[in-house]
Amino acid sequence: MLFAVLLALNIAVCICLVGVVLLQRSEGGALGMGGGPSGFMTARGAGNLLTQVTWGLGIAFFVLSLTLTLLSGRAHSGDSVVDRIKVDAINPRELNRPAAPAPAAPPSEPVQPARPGPLQAPTPTLRYPFAPAPAGDAPAQP
Repeated sequence: MLFAVLLALNIAVCICLVGVVLLQRSEGGALGMGGGPSGFMTARGAGNLLTQVTWGLGIAFFVLSLTLTLLSGRAHSGDSVVDRIKVDAINPRELNRPAAPAPAAPPSEPVQPARPGPLQAPTPTLRYPFAPAPAGDAPAQP
């Protein structure tokens, strides 16, 4: 619950921060755009207010982001992905074992459709493009 509230607050602060930054007057020099006096907010007091609001929202954004990171780290601190899927319990010899043939059913019972066997992993092959070609596969010289 706390995580969801902080995340919503962080998103709201982020949207406000973007809006305040876009309201600020350009100082010039950015891609050749000038900062002439015909801007939306040209008074020096408005510039100071927007600067202070930007600093406040920036600090709030970083504090909320750090808090969310710490909270999410504590929620999953005791286990890893490997612990959750229990890789240690998998026997690699059983992964590529062929399916055992099904016992023959007595003729008096109806024939059941065969179930598919376990998946077979493909045999890995190494393809190195810079390896010298075998002697029999050498291209003919013109």
